[in-house]
Amino acid sequence: MAHISTYKINGEDMIFETGRMAKQAGGAVFARFGGSAVLATACCSDKVTEGLDFVPLTVEYNEKYYSAGKIPGGFIKRESRPKDREILVSRLIDRPMRPLFDKAFGREIQVVPTTISADLVNPPDILGINAASAAVHISDIPFAGPIAAVRVCHVDGSYIINPTYDQIAKSTLEIIVAGTVQGITMVEGGADEVSEEMMLGAIDAARKPIADICGVISAMRDAIGKPKRALAPLKAELAKKSEIHAF
Repeated sequence: MAHISTYKINGEDMIFETGRMAKQAGGAVFARFGGSAVLATACCSDKVTEGLDFVPLTVEYNEKYYSAGKIPGGFIKRESRPKDREILVSRLIDRPMRPLFDKAFGREIQVVPTTISADLVNPPDILGINAASAAVHISDIPFAGPIAAVRVCHVDGSYIINPTYDQIAKSTLEIIVAGTVQGITMVEGGADEVSEEMMLGAIDAARKPIADICGVISAMRDAIGKPKRALAPLKAELAKKSEIHAF
């Protein structure tokens, strides 16, 4: 059964849809904003490895040429290895999410956001972060989220949330802010020489839309989320880690 949730930013709907595509995945969300669209899937292994002291998470963001109606140039027409941008966006998705997975889960996790449509107006990377968060949150993978992300630019004296490519080109400050309802988990971006007040203002401008998008994703979880899998038992030395740190 399909489930659709929406959140409006700058007069444009950010739409989260699940239940129509990738039904065999642990969680799958099709997110749209303007003419850009991303399908994010989240899966985990059935094999449990006890005592892991890290999260075996793989994020593979794909931005195919066909999403913009293009064919690769040159003799080879097929897609080749991941482009630099795809690797950077994969890391952008990984960073705010990784600390919210429990190391005791003990299963390999794969999150694969794929750009289905790129309208060359709205950047799809922010959609990728939000779709990935939603896919994991509604799946059977334990996750202390959700997280959400927005891009903030300062253009002509005001802050713009999720600007277009043209607005980004005119901006004096551009940052991507990700976080949970409780607070910010990641800030990345760049700027001309700007004041500390302007930078803090940009981060503060991101707080409400982040919290609102997290609320939309949480409502999806309440409506159609799967029961979470159990955590793997910790080894003795990991179970006593807090006592060792305290000592």
